[in-house]
Amino acid sequence: MPSSPTSLHTSQKDSLIERLFHLRENQSTLRGEFLGGLTTFLTMAYIIAVNPKMLSETGMPIEGVLFATCIAAAAATLVMGLYANYPIALAPGMSLNAYFTYVVCLGMHVPWQTALGVIFMSGVVFLLLTVTRVREQIVNGIPDCLKHSTAGGIGMFIAFIGLRNARVVVANPATFVGLGSFSNHETQFACVGLAIMLILMARKVTGAILVGILATTLLGIFRGMSAWPQAIFSMPHPSATWLKLDLRGALHLGLFEIIFIFLFVDLFDNVGTLVGVCEQGGFVKNGRIPRVGRALVSDAVGTIFGALTGTSTVTSYIESAAGVAAGAKTGLSNMFVAALFLLATFCAPLASAIPGYATAPALILVGALMTESIARVEWREFTEAIPAFVTLLATPLTFSIATGLSLGVISYTLVKVAAGKFREISIVIWILTALFILRYIYLAGG
Repeated sequence: MPSSPTSLHTSQKDSLIERLFHLRENQSTLRGEFLGGLTTFLTMAYIIAVNPKMLSETGMPIEGVLFATCIAAAAATLVMGLYANYPIALAPGMSLNAYFTYVVCLGMHVPWQTALGVIFMSGVVFLLLTVTRVREQIVNGIPDCLKHSTAGGIGMFIAFIGLRNARVVVANPATFVGLGSFSNHETQFACVGLAIMLILMARKVTGAILVGILATTLLGIFRGMSAWPQAIFSMPHPSATWLKLDLRGALHLGLFEIIFIFLFVDLFDNVGTLVGVCEQGGFVKNGRIPRVGRALVSDAVGTIFGALTGTSTVTSYIESAAGVAAGAKTGLSNMFVAALFLLATFCAPLASAIPGYATAPALILVGALMTESIARVEWREFTEAIPAFVTLLATPLTFSIATGLSLGVISYTLVKVAAGKFREISIVIWILTALFILRYIYLAGG
């Protein structure tokens, strides 16, 4: 009996999905991929509110940044799913948007258009280093103590920003920083929001950070601290940030150090996420991640596309591990994540109504989670502990990831040379040490 047109169409569709994502080979199902993708999106959807709010401090239009955040996340996530076939979603990175906003734009007074030009250039460099496999060699040349302490230092940096935005930490002329006043209503609401997120995360509730942000916003609205959004949905406004990057300004400024920091942080953030999620999902084969080059291409493409649309560096999200635990095993789950990000481009009024005291707890909590990597530092080994400690301490106290990293690299080389452990210093570290010392000599001369 001949097959009906409907059954034939269904079999062709199944065949296409199977050819693209190899569900049977990975022992996965369409239902599992959908639930995994939905879980991943809910756990990382807080970036839709946090990233526009943070980048708007540079003067960037919040509607444009929201569109760029969602469209760049969707594009990079699609590339990861279709090209690398991994259930790992991407979006603008939390550490990198903080560096973009507070160090480059506000600290160094670089216009956001020029900073986007730098992001674009760093994305091109990411892509070139990935294609030529230099990226993997750089990763292998950086000692573990600096990788782990850099991630931990960035976590403290982000948490400090969150505490400052919540006004829990304030400037003090005598002690530089001090405890804010809890009579301040914004501080009170931020603390309540943090408590909500902690309780939900302790109870393993999916999307705990997002729920906490929305709950804090609603509480502020009911108490008269914020206003209801004028609408829930609206048409996207990409023109506010679309193609606004200033490449000429970026080239004229000679911002090599900024490009390097974006490269370095994204390098290890992305690789660390890939390793963590792939280990959890059982994707690691013989100690290696198959198709790792393809996976690394996705964040380079996402970063380039993000700079064109108007957002900071795009990177892999560790929250994807929640989606893997929920059933995602292939890149098909990324198709669902990307679709949800595209739908979120119509929610600009909702995101604009979320106040800073509602997103501040998210920064604190994400920062705390990033410090988990500190446990992997060999603290009993002096020549490993000191560089790690210097990096951890300098990053938040100098309000600069670049300074924390550079001082960590210099101290690493110093203590290793003093201990006679020359062989443990890679060529990459020797080169970086020389460059960073020359940087400080130049700054001292200026």
